[in-house]
Amino acid sequence: MSSASLQVSRDEVQCVPVELGARSYDIVIGHRLLDDARLWRWSPRGTSAMVVTNSTVAPLYLARLRRALLASHRHVFSVELPDGEQHKDWPTLNCVFDALVQSQCDRETTIYALGGGVVGDMAGFAAACFMRGVHYVQIPTTLLAQVDSSVGGKTAINHPSGKNLIGAFHQPRAVVCDLDTLSTLPDRELRAGFAEVIKYGPIADWQFFEWIEQNIDALLAREPGALLQAVKRSCEIKAEVVARDEREGGVREILNFGHTFGHAIEAGLGFGTWLHGEAVAGGMVLAATLSARLRMIDEASVERLVSLLARCGLPTRAPALGTDRYLSLMRLDKKARDREIRFTLLDGRGRAVVRGAPDELAREVLERACRADS
Repeated sequence: MSSASLQVSRDEVQCVPVELGARSYDIVIGHRLLDDARLWRWSPRGTSAMVVTNSTVAPLYLARLRRALLASHRHVFSVELPDGEQHKDWPTLNCVFDALVQSQCDRETTIYALGGGVVGDMAGFAAACFMRGVHYVQIPTTLLAQVDSSVGGKTAINHPSGKNLIGAFHQPRAVVCDLDTLSTLPDRELRAGFAEVIKYGPIADWQFFEWIEQNIDALLAREPGALLQAVKRSCEIKAEVVARDEREGGVREILNFGHTFGHAIEAGLGFGTWLHGEAVAGGMVLAATLSARLRMIDEASVERLVSLLARCGLPTRAPALGTDRYLSLMRLDKKARDREIRFTLLDGRGRAVVRGAPDELAREVLERACRADS
């Protein structure tokens, strides 16, 4: 899928390319995209489409998407999954496979992921596995999914011991971000999404961080122009990193700033207790604090990060799971090597590196930062 094939020329529609050679695709960002017939005239091969969505999103947007897809697919099927991170597992994934088989889908079928990060990850993983791989398109309806999980081809389900431990790399044919879907997003979900937006500033573009500081009130008020700029710049940064390291063998690991601690929070509390963005926010504070203790970044930068997260209504302290429990969970992180925990740390403003840190220093940061009342 290329910009030329989109046949959408409205000024307010932005395209961010993800350059991966034969697997390249566009991230399309704008308003009123679900109902734009010109957008959906392009078609991956095949006559059948399977829309994977959930019980929250389906009543809002499924009928509209089905009508649009009938312009390019002869048959449009759908499967509705239960909502929530706690359902990102094998039994729920099998619901997708059951629907594909019962609908007599084949290798020419395209899967459309209509929903947030959980739906996108599961639909993408199903697409990677079904008949050894079929096309899929991401249509993220949450801010977090639009700026992060829908881009880059990482697909997975959770294991009780850790987040996203079972999955595959499988790039979508396109990512379509209709910003109008954010109008129905609950405030808590919106705020959680801003954790992933904020993340890009400290690791890659400090000017973007400063722009978020200046525009956070407009962003929280869902002003269209501010949201468009935030989503576009976030996607540009992620697209650039993914183009340099598609399969997370090096530089792409910087995108996990806050995630080593954050994934431990999610698994330790039970998936779904804290939203992913909330856990990442708490994790970013811990990672930034650890960076400062290693004298890689100044305390003033850490304080600005904490202040911005607080303005978003996001957690700035992590739950007290116990330092041994944190360390045990973090040793299962996908960046770990030979059981050594490796953290994405800040190496100055707008720069990040992935490296190890002494357990005793990590323990000190955890003991000082975790809430005693959790």
